[in-house]
Amino acid sequence: MSTSTRRGFLGFVSVSAAGLLQTRAEAASEPAATASEPACILTPQAEEGPFYSDPKLVRSDVAEGKAGVPLTLRLRVIEAGTCTAIHGARVDIWHCDAKGLYSAFAGQGDAHNIDATSNTFLRGTQTTDDSGWVTFNTIYPGWYDGRTTHIHFKVFLSDRNVLTGQTFLPDALNEFIYTNVPDYGDRARQRMVINANDHVIERSDPEHRAFCAVKEERDRYVATLTLGVDRRANATVGRVGPPPPPPGLRSGPPTGMPPGPPPGGMGGPMFGRQIKDRLAALVPGLKRSQ
Repeated sequence: MSTSTRRGFLGFVSVSAAGLLQTRAEAASEPAATASEPACILTPQAEEGPFYSDPKLVRSDVAEGKAGVPLTLRLRVIEAGTCTAIHGARVDIWHCDAKGLYSAFAGQGDAHNIDATSNTFLRGTQTTDDSGWVTFNTIYPGWYDGRTTHIHFKVFLSDRNVLTGQTFLPDALNEFIYTNVPDYGDRARQRMVINANDHVIERSDPEHRAFCAVKEERDRYVATLTLGVDRRANATVGRVGPPPPPPGLRSGPPTGMPPGPPPGGMGGPMFGRQIKDRLAALVPGLKRSQ
């Protein structure tokens, strides 16, 4: 996508989706704590998933020229409870491209026939500054069967993994981008799993503590999230298995996915409960007459 096209698209989004996004961003910026919880709470652990690798790419720009809407991801690592910024923590991120492909793995794409084992796109490592922040310049992630839009992260202190998790983006914005931006289109199937029925969110983050706050800038989106960690912890949620094999070789859902309904009318696997009113599920607080 050219610079002029991206800027034109973002300007259009500011008219079409900003109202939807503002409510979610403002809500995400409010403290998640209650009177019975400390001000800075632990970020929930979530499964590593099957696509982690550690190419030791210390870099802020991880896009490697991949097509997509520009996104800056800013993560801050703090000590839960005391709210103290943690300097020198290693933070890894990784996510799929606009078509749902991860670097470093084979058997991908809607037809499970794309080999990206020699690639390193959309992966990187940074070390937190004195205020606990790291910044990654990337693209807005796409989606793949069985999962909602997400970005993976790991936090290490002295080579010890203290947090493995996933962060999520506003689904009204996800839908708008996937419907209107050509880089994300031309898919074999409809996106069936959204934030409202994603099994990782339902199991690991029902309170939405790992949802990013997102704002628009002139030429990109900026997503921010504070990660509350326990310095003494060891991450207990690890890799759930190998990437799913091609459809003809599997007899059930991909490894690490819970049992779900049989393949839907679009020909692709569906995991999680059925969504009866998609628009109401995508837009927080939307009231619809039955």
